[in-house]
Amino acid sequence: MKSAVHILIIAISTIMASAQNHISLDTIYANDTKTVALFFPESIRQGITGSENFVFSYNKDAEQYFGLLQATPGKESNLLVINRSGAIFSYIVRYKEHLSKLNYFVSISESIGNEKPQDTLESDNEKKIFDNFKINYYQEFCTYLLNQKQRLGFIREKDNRIVVSMENLVFDREELYLVIKIENRSTLDYDLNYLNLYINTRKKGKKKSLQSLIKEPLYVHNLPERISKDGILRIVVVLPRFSISKERIVVLELDEKNGERNVKLRIPHKTINNPN
Repeated sequence: MKSAVHILIIAISTIMASAQNHISLDTIYANDTKTVALFFPESIRQGITGSENFVFSYNKDAEQYFGLLQATPGKESNLLVINRSGAIFSYIVRYKEHLSKLNYFVSISESIGNEKPQDTLESDNEKKIFDNFKINYYQEFCTYLLNQKQRLGFIREKDNRIVVSMENLVFDREELYLVIKIENRSTLDYDLNYLNLYINTRKKGKKKSLQSLIKEPLYVHNLPERISKDGILRIVVVLPRFSISKERIVVLELDEKNGERNVKLRIPHKTINNPN
């Protein structure tokens, strides 16, 4: 009696072959005295044989580009391999006492299809195009803002001669653009560890405490790894449009790598809720 896995593999192979205009599958021969190696264009995520007399082994812990096939005498079966990107490869496998070929180098053109539906693949491509368009727009609009002289109120913080100021806050389309100036007035370079933005909320009651919720930027323009001594630069942080209550405040934190110069710029709710 055929196993459920055997029946499933045969069904999948039949469907895939039909979907690909009845592509004839290549035959790979193996036996129990030698190892046949199959090298794929991408790392293997899954490999299944349709019968127990065929064994396809591959590294399941760390993805590798090759798998090994061995067989014991018995009826022919099939081998189904899925690569990291979802590309599907299907072969007929047969036992043969004497092997003339021990290594198979598989090209991507041998794939019979992809486990993702075609419309999903097209949707992924459309999303990539749309995301690239948005990044290009962010870059252009940030460059435009850095060339403007418009200023919002006076909001500034400093620590050990590292000065962070918010020059402008602009709403465009569905995003907020924070124009930030960073000045290194010290005699040492400033290596940036991270720039984070939080929304802080003060809890009411007898035991007051502070809750912080990190706000992930959509894009940061002109952010360096190092600010040289006596250096001045301006960056733009792009965020999804949001508003906050008077109990909340936005904090932009600049942290030094392997140092103690940490600056926290506090932006009140009135400024966030009333951009240019």
